[in-house]
Amino acid sequence: MALWARQLSRRCCLLQAARAAGLPLRLRGRSSTAQACPGFAPLALLPSRNDLPWRWQAYRHVSVGSCSPPGSTKDASFSSPESNLPSPVKQEQAKPETLPDLNAKILYEDWDDIPPSSALEEISEEEAVQIIGEPLLPLQSSTLRDYVDHSETLAKLVHLGVDLSQVEKRQKAGQLLLTLDFEKDIRKILLFLKDVGVEDSQLGSFLTKNPYILAEDLEALETRVAYLKSKKFGKAEIAQMVSRAPYLLLFSVERLDNRLGFFKNELGLSVKKTKDLVIRLPRLLTGKLEPVKENLQVCQIELGFQRNEIQQIVFKTPKILTASKKRLKQTFDYLHNIMGIPHHMLTRFPQVFNSRLLRIKERHMFLTFLGRAQYDPAQPSYISLDQLVSLPDEVFCTEIAKASIQDFEKFLKTL
Repeated sequence: MALWARQLSRRCCLLQAARAAGLPLRLRGRSSTAQACPGFAPLALLPSRNDLPWRWQAYRHVSVGSCSPPGSTKDASFSSPESNLPSPVKQEQAKPETLPDLNAKILYEDWDDIPPSSALEEISEEEAVQIIGEPLLPLQSSTLRDYVDHSETLAKLVHLGVDLSQVEKRQKAGQLLLTLDFEKDIRKILLFLKDVGVEDSQLGSFLTKNPYILAEDLEALETRVAYLKSKKFGKAEIAQMVSRAPYLLLFSVERLDNRLGFFKNELGLSVKKTKDLVIRLPRLLTGKLEPVKENLQVCQIELGFQRNEIQQIVFKTPKILTASKKRLKQTFDYLHNIMGIPHHMLTRFPQVFNSRLLRIKERHMFLTFLGRAQYDPAQPSYISLDQLVSLPDEVFCTEIAKASIQDFEKFLKTL
């Protein structure tokens, strides 16, 4: 009621102002304003879409006699005054008269009471074709590519070099990225990684391998870096470890501490050697421990190495802890049982276990064919295991085998 009363008061003031200005008025049917303000015909404010709020239209009523207030007729109703007009007059009055603009400051407040346009309001074809609708997002998709054009976050990650085709292969990683806001959630993680030491050129590759870090709590990440610093890891060493093992900072402080303790105690290494070991192969801190334990047992039980020999082998060649057990046993069998390399020589050159078995076989057989397969350092023309596997073919042929590369290639064709 309060709103109705306020609107009524405003309209009465407008009617009075219009009448004082001598403006013609036209009554559009029965109006509550007319009932409340006898002697005044209501203003029918019919704003057009282009004129609001600066223009208004007023229409005047031509009547025969006076307009009686409600209740003056016997049946509590009265007929439209237009019905009393002669036919020519009705046709003439059917066209509204448009008034010039009034002072916008006087009438501006009255537009506050006009309800907003309805969604059901009819519009012209010209207005309809100007409406641009945003394309709908797919309700579900098997690829993030369908969302890149609609997501600022995904677009910026692609610009950084993130491979979304690889990210979406990781469990729930695609859903995670769609829920994150770049400015609110991702920017702070990127700044943190740069502060740790991850290069700008590596950020895309890093996030492709480990998108889950974007959902980690920043304080927890900083705590894990602080723990590594407390263990005397330098800034450059931490940067190298994080870059080479992207999942490293997802591990809690307790888990990192347990991993370092495992390698120190299981291998009998000093604190310094344990630290050097994980710097060279940081994925030892993030991978599963079962393969590591199995390989240690294979080296000791099946291959026959002593504990101190295993310690030396692992420290020189950490990858042996994560190598395939089958490949490890096959390589050892050929080196030890076919080539006759003793345990102490394998302990001295453990990098031979990282070489392809086929390469070892081809070169050993070529040297045997030439009569130069001599691996005993106490004998003349000694060839070390490092020289056997690490040199490129041309250097191996000219310096070790004392033959041409063409001879080596011809020999390989006979195998």
